[in-house]
Amino acid sequence: MSRMKEKVFNCEKELTLSVIGGKWKMLILWHLGKEGTKRFGELKSLMPGITQRMLVNQLRELEEDRIVHREVYPVVPPKVEYSLTEQGQTLMPILDSMYEWGKNYMTDVVEEDLQKDTAK
Repeated sequence: MSRMKEKVFNCEKELTLSVIGGKWKMLILWHLGKEGTKRFGELKSLMPGITQRMLVNQLRELEEDRIVHREVYPVVPPKVEYSLTEQGQTLMPILDSMYEWGKNYMTDVVEEDLQKDTAK
């Protein structure tokens, strides 16, 4: 985890957010955890707003942090697949909880606010 060696974390929560934080990492993890192994192009098509460069960077960081495994097959053209490592799989209950929280928040708060705005 050379990327982490250079950082100082005040607590475990800060470390966790450093590994999975950001706009795209959780989506990458979600797709790999729920749908299984994916090729680069498949991941990119699942996240239309991400640039190729950003996806490459996020996958590299997740690989360096031992959350994602990158398998390169010796064929022409090159075939590369991404999957969650055992450590990456342990994040799925956290992501499931975040999904449920977001779903409930959407129902309880966001939709309620929309209804109030519509009633005005």
